[in-house]
Amino acid sequence: QLSFHCVAGIQEIVDSYHQILPQIRLYRPTNFSPIINHMAKFAAHSLQQGAQYFILLIITDGQITDLDQTRQAIVNASKLRMSIIIVGVGEADF
Repeated sequence: QLSFHCVAGIQEIVDSYHQILPQIRLYRPTNFSPIINHMAKFAAHSLQQGAQYFILLIITDGQITDLDQTRQAIVNASKLRMSIIIVGVGEADF
């Protein structure tokens, strides 16, 4: 399930996390490239509008199933004002 929350500041990040956590259901396949590409569009658009910075937090319980596409999405996003944090939970081989 994809969930988007635009927040400003650490407290809003924590509040958003606590709010959405009970609703999250992890499932397969584990494709990261669509969400990375989607957020990269936001970051690219913001370059024209000011000094916003984006942090994409991905919490996963499985191995990436679209690894080549994810690598390319990360390379493309590396030119933008954004960071990507991937956190693995559970016993999968991350």
